[in-house]
Amino acid sequence: MREAGPHHHDSWGRLKAAARRAMPATDAAWRAPSGGPAGPERQPEPASFLPYGNGRSYGDTCHNDAGVLLDARHGMAPQITAFDPETGRLTADAGVLFSEITRHVAGHGWFLPVTPGTQFVTLGGAIANDIHGKNHHRRGTFGRWVEEIELERSDRGVLTLTPSENAELFAATISGMGLTGLIRRATIRLMKVASLAIVETTTRFDTLSDYFALAEAADARHEYAVAWIDSLAGGRNFGRGHLICGDHAPAGDETGDKTGDDSGEASGQLASIPFTPPVSPLAGPFLKAFNEAYFRKAKAGTHTRTVPFAGFFYPLDRIGAWNRLYGPRGLHQHQSVVPEAGAEAVVRALLECAKSHRQGSFLTVLKRFGDLQSPGLTSFPRPGYTLTLDFPHRGEKTLRLLAELDRITLAAGGAVNPYKDARMSPETFSAGFPGWRRLEALRDPAMMSDFWRRTAMRLPAAASPVLAAPATPAVPAARDGDNSNGSRGSSFTIAETIVAARH
Repeated sequence: MREAGPHHHDSWGRLKAAARRAMPATDAAWRAPSGGPAGPERQPEPASFLPYGNGRSYGDTCHNDAGVLLDARHGMAPQITAFDPETGRLTADAGVLFSEITRHVAGHGWFLPVTPGTQFVTLGGAIANDIHGKNHHRRGTFGRWVEEIELERSDRGVLTLTPSENAELFAATISGMGLTGLIRRATIRLMKVASLAIVETTTRFDTLSDYFALAEAADARHEYAVAWIDSLAGGRNFGRGHLICGDHAPAGDETGDKTGDDSGEASGQLASIPFTPPVSPLAGPFLKAFNEAYFRKAKAGTHTRTVPFAGFFYPLDRIGAWNRLYGPRGLHQHQSVVPEAGAEAVVRALLECAKSHRQGSFLTVLKRFGDLQSPGLTSFPRPGYTLTLDFPHRGEKTLRLLAELDRITLAAGGAVNPYKDARMSPETFSAGFPGWRRLEALRDPAMMSDFWRRTAMRLPAAASPVLAAPATPAVPAARDGDNSNGSRGSSFTIAETIVAARH
């Protein structure tokens, strides 16, 4: 086991610097000889563990500061172990990145059926968070494409999970945040595509109501659809933005920059953020000016162009360590989902709430979820509209804003995404995810996370009092800036690339 420095094994939100203990996921120290949970004689108190992928979760679902992380990549050599180019069926170790899968299958005409805004997530993490993408209305969550999971538990050894074999544990592991055991490998189905290049259609709209008038028809016509919202615009321009839709281009369609569209290799970094600024520049007058310029960049009406796949799905990946731009305290991302009925009024209330707290969201993304049900027990997506807001952490005033956003969401019958959270109350989590008790019953007794300690373990009927303490502080402390090598890009270009990510 090793103890990492204060910025290793962090979450992408960078809200709490800590020297975290970690070991390779293959290390036998977390297993008991009989297959039962590791006891105090084998592991110093506290004897809790948590699988760790590549740290792209925003909150503390990937933290276990009172225990040990089981690292799926560092000190490992994760592999794609099988791929059938005829059927698109692929088996890989949990630590394999989406970028590695894409490179492996692109030349055979296959692509990931569901992908988030970064290609640097692991296969195990995608399953544990049951990720969604811009095509939820067509393909649902990632869990719908999982055929088999090889899961290792401290109390039962290695198990094979499918929809028909160990089915309840299969459902709990999909969206289970790593708490049901260590995913060793998984088999998934890929999606056949004519090419990786994307025909992108952008429609500029002037009001929030205009978006809601367009959204359902856009989902019906296109594989991918998502909107960027100018969260600072007010008056008659309230809720203006861009509706960005996409479809895989026909074979041989030229993009003007075909980088990666045959090989699955994304283009290199545009820039890297070499240090953490003392104050986030993604706020105030700069943010207002940027939003105005970015809105005007798309001409009025609807325009279509063909773009490389990486530019459409993963523009943020071109800015190394972009999360440092949110300042030394890190960033909070608040993602809510609310029912379709009355969604426009609720989204309006959420945006107005952020404005009234004088905290502008740099990345504001709005999308319509479809009605394809996930197999996961505690999956976040459900029919309705999902709004994502992000804020530099400014202490108590940011936490008050986030709590108010929670209140508005729950009052509308919605839920807050736990996989992006670092501070929601136990009651907020329980209201949005009533299946949490079943997940707790199926949790591997050796597994625990900071998120689970501060939410589920504080709710009635939660067990394991030893693992439930100590609680993780709700308000993260400030942290010093980083010093790392990298190259600078212009502030506007970097900001434009970040906004274009459209998670």
